[in-house]
Amino acid sequence: MIRSVSVVTLLGFLVGCVVAIAAVGFVEAIVWLNDALFVSPRSRMLAANEPWLVAVTIAVPTLGGLVVGVLCALIPDRRPHGPADAIYTAQSMEGAMPARAGALTAAAACVGLGAGASVGQYGPLVHMGASLGSWISRVAGAGRYLGTIAIGCGAAAAISTAFNAPIAGLVFAHEVILRHYSLRAFAPITVSATLGYVVANVVFERPPLFRIEDVQVVSPYEYLAFIGIGMAGAVIAMVYMRAIMVSGRISQNLPLPGPVKPALAGMMLGIVALQIPDVLGIGKEVLRFAIIEGAFTPPELAVTLVAKLVVTALCLGFGFAGGVFSPALLIGILFGALAGTGMEWLAGDDRSHIAIYAVCGMVAVTSPVIGAPLTTILIVFELTRNYDLATAAMVSVAFANLIGYRIFGRSLFDRQLLSRGFDLSLGRDKVMMRQRTLREFLSSDYTKVAPTTPLIAVRDALIADGRSEAYVVTESGAYTGTVTMNRLMELAVADSSLNGDAAAYAVPEPLVLSPDDSIWDAMSRLESFVGESIPVVEESRLMGVVPEAAIVQAYLHTLEEIRREENAAA
Repeated sequence: MIRSVSVVTLLGFLVGCVVAIAAVGFVEAIVWLNDALFVSPRSRMLAANEPWLVAVTIAVPTLGGLVVGVLCALIPDRRPHGPADAIYTAQSMEGAMPARAGALTAAAACVGLGAGASVGQYGPLVHMGASLGSWISRVAGAGRYLGTIAIGCGAAAAISTAFNAPIAGLVFAHEVILRHYSLRAFAPITVSATLGYVVANVVFERPPLFRIEDVQVVSPYEYLAFIGIGMAGAVIAMVYMRAIMVSGRISQNLPLPGPVKPALAGMMLGIVALQIPDVLGIGKEVLRFAIIEGAFTPPELAVTLVAKLVVTALCLGFGFAGGVFSPALLIGILFGALAGTGMEWLAGDDRSHIAIYAVCGMVAVTSPVIGAPLTTILIVFELTRNYDLATAAMVSVAFANLIGYRIFGRSLFDRQLLSRGFDLSLGRDKVMMRQRTLREFLSSDYTKVAPTTPLIAVRDALIADGRSEAYVVTESGAYTGTVTMNRLMELAVADSSLNGDAAAYAVPEPLVLSPDDSIWDAMSRLESFVGESIPVVEESRLMGVVPEAAIVQAYLHTLEEIRREENAAA
């Protein structure tokens, strides 16, 4: 017991250290590239009077998109991976994320973000952390249970490092990645999240995402406004997510080589950035200025919001490697600041500081996108240490997730997995059973007869084998039907001599499965099945049979694995 606790704790320590250092390096590389490639506001301000800045603004994201496209073409399934892949691996309890895809995705995200792509950095950080955790567990020789925990450790360390929010990192791993609160996973994930915070905040002394002065809610009536922001934020989040999905479908239908598509998106981003440079990159400076009273006029907030939403959907849909979290934060904070400006017109001096409205808008848009209401609330609380602000944000998050779930679903990640055929809404048991096919349960222990076999011989064979069903199979292996003992008994009553052969009385089974059918598919079709076993046919050939008991046992074994993994203390 003590050894087991020590192993998982050491795993959390190793993953936390490695992921935190890698996350800091990833972020610093992006910052350096932004300065070197004239993406950051500071570098663009210094070169404001240079005639070549216009060409650079278009060329940098275009060439960056081309490099990203080439890197993504090297990934086995030719697409950048993200948090959805980490969620799927954890939910299926495979415990192993492909290291090659993780490294190439991280490299592509770093290049794209460095070149000013309007995508997020937190999604790539989560995927990189989960991939590193999975890789460390495999190097250590851990099994798939510990591999799943290591994925959660990596995700927790990434969020903790990125936001200086260890509690949010801990909750994110359980709320979004693992989707349960396992006692065995709690300790190592806590260690990883804590180390992420220590590395970011103590070792490297990284500043928080934003700073907010000590603000308070002026009037209790404003909570009605926070509810309205939550509901409207859910609608904006839905528009944002659907825009990404539509952009992806448009990209798939374009008859262009894969690497050209992100380059095309980069060129269009550069053209927009000539008029609205705030759409370039992650937009941390815009996010920080949006919480300052009077920093932006309402038209500036509205135009930047719409432009950021459109170019982000374009970049993500056309293949840039990046996340949805950072753009959602910026879109939301712009929306919240716009709502706060509107409240100033209505309430005058009775309105709270615009930062409260901006943060409420930020979480109202972000939370439905990532499906993590608790995480977003904790991020606000840990960043601001402001109880009033966290309470206001909590109200907006509650209504945003309520509306968002009704009109779109739990999160964009779940919709991405659903489009690949994995529906997490019915639970992880379905995901696991959809990965196991009937091939591993095929049995050759059945009674097989030729079409020309006399019925008397079929009866004798069934009696000798102790079975009630005989499968009629031709010399080429083609399945033609089944002769049952009940049918033979009916014929014997009518004709004691049992004249005829198997082919004349063979009846195809009402339920025939394929070797590639999953356990879930088989279970869902067993409801009206009556019989000993089910024939498994591929291209008309009988590959074997699957006893009904084998399918039920596989289902029960999967449920047992899930319960053991979720409830084990060590």
